[in-house]
Amino acid sequence: MSSSALSIGIVGLPNVGKSTLFSALTKKSVLIANYPFATIDPAVGVVAVPDGRVDTLAAFSSSAKKIPAAVSFVDIAGLVKGASEGEGLGNQFLSHIREVDAIAHVVRIFDNPEITHVESEVNPLRDIETVTLELVLADLETTNTRLHSLEREIKRGDKEALLEHQAARKVHPILAAGQAASLAGLTPLEQEALSGLHLLTLKPVLYVLNRQSGGHNLDESRDGRFEQLLEYFTQSSATYIIVDAHLEHELRELHQEDKEVFRRESEIFDDGIDALIKAGYQLLSLISFFTTGEDETRAWTIPQGANAPQAGAAIHSDFQDKFIRAEVIAWNTLLSAGSYAKAREQGAIRTEGKEYIVKDGDVIVFLHSQ
Repeated sequence: MSSSALSIGIVGLPNVGKSTLFSALTKKSVLIANYPFATIDPAVGVVAVPDGRVDTLAAFSSSAKKIPAAVSFVDIAGLVKGASEGEGLGNQFLSHIREVDAIAHVVRIFDNPEITHVESEVNPLRDIETVTLELVLADLETTNTRLHSLEREIKRGDKEALLEHQAARKVHPILAAGQAASLAGLTPLEQEALSGLHLLTLKPVLYVLNRQSGGHNLDESRDGRFEQLLEYFTQSSATYIIVDAHLEHELRELHQEDKEVFRRESEIFDDGIDALIKAGYQLLSLISFFTTGEDETRAWTIPQGANAPQAGAAIHSDFQDKFIRAEVIAWNTLLSAGSYAKAREQGAIRTEGKEYIVKDGDVIVFLHSQ
């Protein structure tokens, strides 16, 4: 049940700052030895999820080491108009997106004549529509092909094919109208039935708006382009964050104190990269629970809604297969108590069984049979 392998693909048009952003992200990379990845492609960055609770619990337990949660980002080549028909890196680009679990769509919101734009003028809403349409067209082709084969399977009496056919028929007219499959209103069962198609427009999307400090930024120019974009986000209930990829890239080699001085002088106080990593973790519907002691404090990654045995599997399969019970306390309740012993005296440590749904921030000790 471990979700360590979940990944977010960084996509967008050429020259919007994808690789600059990826470079800034990978400076936040974690020690691969702590995670179950045999080989990491150079275009994959496994990055630490910023979480002050890890530091606080490590100090509380005087832990010898601390290991944060992690999420991986994949740097995907720039898409061009016509990618669904093989233009540019077309098929390769689309196949790489199929392999990720969510999409960070980088959108340029600055004018700079020295950095050319593929459409010669920066228009973020048009850029989003260009990328989305290519993904829609690719999904339409996938769905058309699958519908034909499903009809043959239904004739042979395949009952599972019936549900997939129903879901595909629901998605098809939405795609044919040039819209994302996510707008089809699929039930969880229908989504599961279509999971084998790896539809691009069913993946959750986070929009990353890339601005440039000292540049001509659309969120400041008030010429209508940024306002149009925000209206689109409101209407589509989209999630977005604003970063300065170039600045974050420049800052990546500096020590923390120097970074803070630079941010103060530039009047940019938010760490856009940290915000992006946290937003990506949430986009994947992931939460963290903790184990803490003298040896180590560690954040473990699980999907929202995981029960105690499923959470235990993130540590070791025995914790799921031979689960007896879990001792659970919220991280801040443990800190308030001052020690495990005092928390136990106060009755703050709960004993939970197999049905318990783990909450973000739980500190857990698993008990299992030998």
